[in-house]
Amino acid sequence: QVQLVESGGGLVQAGGSLRLSCEVSGNVDSVKSMAWYRQAPGKQRGVVAIITKDGTTNYINSVKGRFTISRDNAKNTFYLQMKSLKPEDTAVYYCNVISYYDVTLGTWGQGTQVTVSS
Repeated sequence: QVQLVESGGGLVQAGGSLRLSCEVSGNVDSVKSMAWYRQAPGKQRGVVAIITKDGTTNYINSVKGRFTISRDNAKNTFYLQMKSLKPEDTAVYYCNVISYYDVTLGTWGQGTQVTVSS
């Protein structure tokens, strides 16, 4: 089992920045990559950014150049630095980890709310 604790959300004006954190605990031996997801009102949850164990990152097009995913292996924590935030980034953000079989391993938490005002 893998446990996840997200933090760092909040209310920010358009153009502002926030950093989200995800602390990972439990059995992490099967973890291939770590990812941030988000769910906006009325929409399905979807991936935003992924970072693999070797540090390779991928982002959805709408956040490229504005968001940065990173990890601190010593702290078992990964982050999502969000800059130049837009109202359309408003969502509940979740983190999870992905196994070598491409399935999520962690129990979904409550997420952290990010609200960007115009």
